[in-house]
Amino acid sequence: MKNSLSSLSDLAAAFGKAPIEEKNEVNDDSLVYSTDSGRIKQPKQKANVTPSDGFAKVRRETKGRKGKGVIVISGLGLESDALKALAKKLKKTCGTGGSVVGETIEVQGDKRDVIKTVLEKEGFKVKFIGG
Repeated sequence: MKNSLSSLSDLAAAFGKAPIEEKNEVNDDSLVYSTDSGRIKQPKQKANVTPSDGFAKVRRETKGRKGKGVIVISGLGLESDALKALAKKLKKTCGTGGSVVGETIEVQGDKRDVIKTVLEKEGFKVKFIGG
């Protein structure tokens, strides 16, 4: 028997246990960095686009915005790049700000008539939701 135990495997051997074998495979999806292999790149998942029913739904919302109104456009069925390009065009023609949130476009202010004409020129059927 050895006089000094330098590792856990030596200690396990002293008590008659088989040493635990280490696995070098890394399959943990939440792991970002490992000292063994460095930065681990996560596989990118393509976002699924909800299919459109043929109507662009335009509604006005003020909830959660301290009384400020925004126009929310949903049901377009576009990918993120096309959605951002359409949002940019809408914001430019309305002369206001806005953003893309998920699969919806939010445009500040109440410019429903301008938004309707732009969307119809782009080939969408427009349906107003709410008051």
